[in-house]
Amino acid sequence: MPKITKYYLKTDAFVSVFLCLQPALEYLCSMSEQLSEQELHNLAMNIVGKDLEAQGYEFLGVNSKLKKDPQFVALKDKILHFVIVRAVSYPENANTYDPVFMRTIKNHADKFEAKTFYAGVGLGAANDYGKPVENGSDYSVVYNGLQEIL
Repeated sequence: MPKITKYYLKTDAFVSVFLCLQPALEYLCSMSEQLSEQELHNLAMNIVGKDLEAQGYEFLGVNSKLKKDPQFVALKDKILHFVIVRAVSYPENANTYDPVFMRTIKNHADKFEAKTFYAGVGLGAANDYGKPVENGSDYSVVYNGLQEIL
């Protein structure tokens, strides 16, 4: 007859270990569901692109790669426009941009007699703007349109 060994689980120890691991497990699970930086950038570009289209802009060039500027080169009323798109998350302000960087873009646009615009898009979870956007979930948008760089 085989020997039967009994195993006892001390409940308090198990609960303590589980409670210690729970935050780490939740963090790891939530990380896999969050949109990547590139996905957030693409989402912001879609939002701005639809706005530009609705305003009658004609797209001459679209660049969706991160840190590759401008994102949109567009024509409206026979005037060339360079549009820089940035996706930002809380606590960053979607309307705030780096003035030194934008001056560099403005100088480049001036060579083509183009106007320069900044389009900041704040993105967060629908139920809590302070939380990141998750794949397949609703989201909140803070977008106040184009800001011309003079």
